[in-house]
Amino acid sequence: MGPPSSSGWKTFTTSDGTLSFDYPATWVIRDPAGEAPLGGEFVDVVNAAGKQMAALRTNVVTGAECSEQQPYLLIDSEPMQALAEPGAADQNGPRYVFEGRGDAAAPEASPPTYASYGITMMPEETGPLACPMFQLFLWPPSGALFGQAYDPAKNTTPGDPGLPYLEKAKLYAATAEYQDVRKMITSLRPAAEGTGTEPAM
Repeated sequence: MGPPSSSGWKTFTTSDGTLSFDYPATWVIRDPAGEAPLGGEFVDVVNAAGKQMAALRTNVVTGAECSEQQPYLLIDSEPMQALAEPGAADQNGPRYVFEGRGDAAAPEASPPTYASYGITMMPEETGPLACPMFQLFLWPPSGALFGQAYDPAKNTTPGDPGLPYLEKAKLYAATAEYQDVRKMITSLRPAAEGTGTEPAM
């Protein structure tokens, strides 16, 4: 895992100039600016086949409720120090996760069984059950998300199509496509000011 080759990846900076991330050059950013219902950024990333790989949203309300605990599956996790708010040492720092909830034998996703990758502020689970997934992180003025639910119809997954949904999610984590998704989401960072990447007004 070396640094991304400059030819194979591009950098996207949000229209408000606050966040940047890197993405594979063959993927496309759809930025329907002004369509977000509450303002904020509203960006979709689609792969070369036109399938959505992740969504970035800002100005999202972040309240979490632990209504009912479920069996959980943690497939992947990595701290994201670049997004930690200065002076917020008393909170859990943001981390990238690919996680699942619900019935390990369920053939497809339907509540409460689902898997998703993104950025969370929730502490790592320690017991046999977990609160519902909450993949949001603090970002002024409220919160933000960057990720999406795992969907075998969008996320190209090897193996037997008849496998249980959460087993497919585990297989997906071993694919090159997933490694690109992970690298893209974990590259999210506050945009460097004055780098010359901002569009001219």
